[in-house]
Amino acid sequence: MPDEDGYFGEEVAASYDASAADMFRAEAVDPAVDVLAGLAGDGRALEFAVGTGRLALPLAARGVPVHGIDISRAMVARLRAKPGGDGVGVTIGDIATTRVEGTFSLAYLVFNTINNLTTQDAQVECFRNAAAHLRPGGHFVIEVGVPDLRRLPPGQSAVPFRIGATEWAFDTYDTVTQAMSSHYVTVVDGHAEHRAFPFRYVWPSELDLMARLAGLRPANRWEGWSRAPFTTESTGHVSVWEKPAD
Repeated sequence: MPDEDGYFGEEVAASYDASAADMFRAEAVDPAVDVLAGLAGDGRALEFAVGTGRLALPLAARGVPVHGIDISRAMVARLRAKPGGDGVGVTIGDIATTRVEGTFSLAYLVFNTINNLTTQDAQVECFRNAAAHLRPGGHFVIEVGVPDLRRLPPGQSAVPFRIGATEWAFDTYDTVTQAMSSHYVTVVDGHAEHRAFPFRYVWPSELDLMARLAGLRPANRWEGWSRAPFTTESTGHVSVWEKPAD
């Protein structure tokens, strides 16, 4: 069961940066920060699920004032310990309902984290929360994968994505509710340890409808931060919605 930090308590936070090391490399971070800095312009940026500051810190280093919301004190403690960490304001709370003062030209939620909200209602409320924080003309950005259901043959509900000598990982899907879980099995000293993280997967068109309910309109959708076109073969997308100026 999760602790007060949700599923990202001390145990996960302690190894988070190392476990996601590829996402901290310059080739992953720089294109994202380029897009986000361009959308922020001369305004402030609000990161939902700021975590250990993977994007917030380099974005702030570009001169964009950044504030974050995160439910995990353990993750935020890692952000605070990094150079420049004291320059990013953070509010502890959930991304669907927590409000902070002021307005922003950009709100963003990256690295599949919209899926951490495990009900459609919570995902809709996240969009409404983002829209409430945006100034007219501001943008909301989500980075998330496309559900990989084409890998599920009839009668199968699990898809492996990591197989090693001492570690296995797989996703399980419920195609009725769109619930999914990522499972990690690790063998330590001959004993198997199992951890599972619940998610709810979302379709691009579903996100567009959530945006419409929040009063936002589509602005762009790319395959990734390089702004390559989004196609039927894309495994993920970066989507941008705008709060109308009028």
